[in-house]
Amino acid sequence: QVRLVESGGGLVQPGGSLRLSCAASGIRFSNYPMNWYRQPPGQQRALVATITSGGATNYAEFVKGRFTLSRDNAKNTVYLQMHSLKPDDTAVYYCNLKIDLLGFWGQGTQVTVSS
Repeated sequence: QVRLVESGGGLVQPGGSLRLSCAASGIRFSNYPMNWYRQPPGQQRALVATITSGGATNYAEFVKGRFTLSRDNAKNTVYLQMHSLKPDDTAVYYCNLKIDLLGFWGQGTQVTVSS
């Protein structure tokens, strides 16, 4: 049974930093690319960043240069380090994994950027 559990969200001031974590279980974690999505209030969910099984990363333009995605295969965990946060980064952040045609999601973690 695949399970993804996000943590690390919270309230941060503009310009601040947060690190989100996503712990995976029920899979051979090191074999799979992992993704982070976010869904701002009233908007659709959007892809934020992807990391391949080999550790190569790709970022949406709106976070490039500010966010860094990494993975620790020994801990079955991916990390999204977020710097220079803006109010527009306010969203629920979701960890995602795709296996064949199936998508798996965590429960999400709220990030609020506000003074």
